Amino acid sequence: MKNTALTHIHESLGAKMVPFAGYNMPVQYEGVTAEHETVRNSVGVFDVSHMGEFLLEGPNALALIQKVTSNDAAVLTNGRAQYSCLPNENGGIVDDLIVYKFNDEKYLLVVNASNIDKDWHWISSQNIMGASMKNLSDDYSLLAIQGPKAEEAMQSLTTVDLAAIKYYHFEVADFAGIEHVIISATGYTGSGGFEIYCKNSEVEQIWNKVFEAGASFGIKPIGLAARDTLRLEMGFCLYGNDINDTTSPLEAGLGWITKFTKEFTNSENLKKQKEAGVTKKLVGFELIERGIPRHDYEIVDANGNNIGIVTSGTMAPSLGKGIGMGYVKTEFASEGSEIFIQIRNNKVAAKVVKLPFYKK
Repeated sequence: MKNTALTHIHESLGAKMVPFAGYNMPVQYEGVTAEHETVRNSVGVFDVSHMGEFLLEGPNALALIQKVTSNDAAVLTNGRAQYSCLPNENGGIVDDLIVYKFNDEKYLLVVNASNIDKDWHWISSQNIMGASMKNLSDDYSLLAIQGPKAEEAMQSLTTVDLAAIKYYHFEVADFAGIEHVIISATGYTGSGGFEIYCKNSEVEQIWNKVFEAGASFGIKPIGLAARDTLRLEMGFCLYGNDINDTTSPLEAGLGWITKFTKEFTNSENLKKQKEAGVTKKLVGFELIERGIPRHDYEIVDANGNNIGIVTSGTMAPSLGKGIGMGYVKTEFASEGSEIFIQIRNNKVAAKVVKLPFYKK
């Protein structure tokens, strides 16, 4: 089990620690609902240093990224980030990721913790153009400072105007007394904020200064359990739940990051799938009756026939109702469709809704 550079701090704060993606991670501190509300209403900090970072450099870096990712990284300008995925050769997804462009010959790929080795081997195997690749995952830490007060609370820590960093843009600048920190206007919560990439040797100083600067704003540490409820309220996919090696980006509603203006891994087959139409779709649903949907619960029609499966589900703290995502047959995928979630022996009524669930 690996530790992050901040594990000792989480333990000293009384966090409940759990194994996650090979790391010892804080799942909660004071409780999921309270932590969720902190991020929705003020500002919270996640240690997500388990995420993977790959540095791709050289004249062929972009060519490799274009080959392995579904989105079109050629449209990126310096200081911009892009959500994308790595399609496999069988119609599924190796992983979803964020691509950061520093300049024409320098990119950072940020991948899911559970897929670091898999992604590294996959991208390496496609690197026939000889792009320089470095796996920085064990050397870098990542803090997600999220919530509507993040910008105001953190402004005193940097000379950069945080308000000027647009969504999915980033700056390399001073932060909390450390030079050359990546300050990225990204996150997984839907409540705004920043993600801070730094070296492991720097993260404790940054953590401490972040909490000093945020004290008057009610800043709190937040665990992975609230990260999951926050991302689910936004309808963001979680790898291993909502997308995996067998789900296509088109089935998962990720057609917007699947650009057929270029060739990439399995693009021909995905193009054919788009033209023919998919037979199942990932949808969001809200329970009309009491209950909490969970991963792998069956989705059925009014007659009890199986029409799909729940991939993510929870009691949404911001909404006070059971919500979830799941794959259903295409004929049940339109907004307003009546479906039922099989919760133990009960068929609980639900309806398909437009994402996100949480609207600011």
